[in-house]
Amino acid sequence: MFSGIIAAVGRITSIVDRADGAGTVRLTIDAEALGLDDVSIGDSIACSGICLTVVARHDHGFLVDVSPETLACTTGLAEPGPVNLEKALRLADRLGGHLVSGHVDGVGEVLRFAPVGDNRLLEIRAPQALARYIARKGSIAVDGVSLTTNTVTDATFTINLIPHTLAATTLGALQVGRSVNLEVDLLARYCERMLSYQNT
Repeated sequence: MFSGIIAAVGRITSIVDRADGAGTVRLTIDAEALGLDDVSIGDSIACSGICLTVVARHDHGFLVDVSPETLACTTGLAEPGPVNLEKALRLADRLGGHLVSGHVDGVGEVLRFAPVGDNRLLEIRAPQALARYIARKGSIAVDGVSLTTNTVTDATFTINLIPHTLAATTLGALQVGRSVNLEVDLLARYCERMLSYQNT
């Protein structure tokens, strides 16, 4: 479990096909800024919102294996480039964002990324199937970053990004047409599940 508060921006430096015949790839991620002293083999780290398991360590980063299913359902792992990084929460940690599982619900498309003073107005179109889970002033994770929606119209929503978020995450480099990983609020999914039983 994660909070959506990005600890560091790392970089995918290598993508190698595993010789397992299943299409799995192994990523090498440079994560020196994350602080790896307390990271062990088997730990979970969210990489741009995708919960991945550390399978090996090196001096400046770590390695993870990614299945074809994960590659097909997410964006940002298929080529070298920057990734938002967050270690899994400990019970004593502050929950500065919202509860994020690291299980991406869908891939959205950036429709607008416009300056508003020092901020940026980010508009995203989510997959239609996720529309019912996105609420005005609700929480959503975009590439692993915990954010609050400003407006919601059907499957399209807007977010205001402050300078700190732009500087401390990969979101500052977004462009119109880019794909982003989306995870809706866990509470919305559980509420829908409970309500479905009231109607049976």
